[in-house]
Amino acid sequence: MRLLLTGASGYLGQFIAARTKAAGFSVTALGRRDPGLDGFIPYDLGAAPPALPPADGLVHAAFDHVPGRYRGGEGDDPAGFIARNRDGSARLFDAAQAAGIPRVVFLSSRAVYGPYPPGTALTENMAPMPDTLYGRMKADVEADLAARAGPGFTPVSLRITGVYGQPAPGAAHKWADLLADFVAGGPIPPRRGTEVHGDCMAEAVRLALTLPPDRVAGRVFNVSDLDLDRRELLALYANLHGLNRPLPDPAPDAPNAMDCTALHALGWRPGGMERLRATLAALPPMAPRS
Repeated sequence: MRLLLTGASGYLGQFIAARTKAAGFSVTALGRRDPGLDGFIPYDLGAAPPALPPADGLVHAAFDHVPGRYRGGEGDDPAGFIARNRDGSARLFDAAQAAGIPRVVFLSSRAVYGPYPPGTALTENMAPMPDTLYGRMKADVEADLAARAGPGFTPVSLRITGVYGQPAPGAAHKWADLLADFVAGGPIPPRRGTEVHGDCMAEAVRLALTLPPDRVAGRVFNVSDLDLDRRELLALYANLHGLNRPLPDPAPDAPNAMDCTALHALGWRPGGMERLRATLAALPPMAPRS
């Protein structure tokens, strides 16, 4: 399968590139940096997309934001944030349709749901209620892509929760600073969130690209696995690496669970606690941050 991938050098894009290449895909990156895949096309979300080559699918994982921030990623330029991400995505989808690319997968976010009451199970048929510009942008791009569904064009959106793990041995990961602070013995604020391993997320992308169109066309799928308290995470890391450090208090509030029944029906099986344990065990002992 010939795949075009935006955001291939980003955190999520690296997982997707690795998973799809392992499945035998030929992967061409579209972006500002060449990540050394099978091909590279210079591309910027804020500019007109290039003419796209023939391909069997496009995965849109690129996201233009203030470094290190997703929610709040607009910084002090909300208009530019929308122009680059929402409008830039629409231009990319136009280019994909013009090139006759039959399938597009968009990486959306649980942020589209917004502040549903505590204890609400989040399902894909619920109306989006985003309370951030990031969530509103993702919801707008989802709606635009879904409206394009038709003969010969299969759009799919994946609402992804927090992603953990290393795309490759030694690569950066989301908990590096947290674990360094924990090793240093400093205070850790409580937090609880939903998580999925990057490789499990990438497997959801692979399924969205390869399953028959009538099973995925125009649909949105939740992608989530664990409800994880930071106290639980750090206790497991400490146990695996023989550490004795103070643990944070349990977080007072639980996040709303994302119901992944629809994705499970496609054959998706995330790694659960076993995958988390293996990931933490494989991390080298962290040195305190200087």
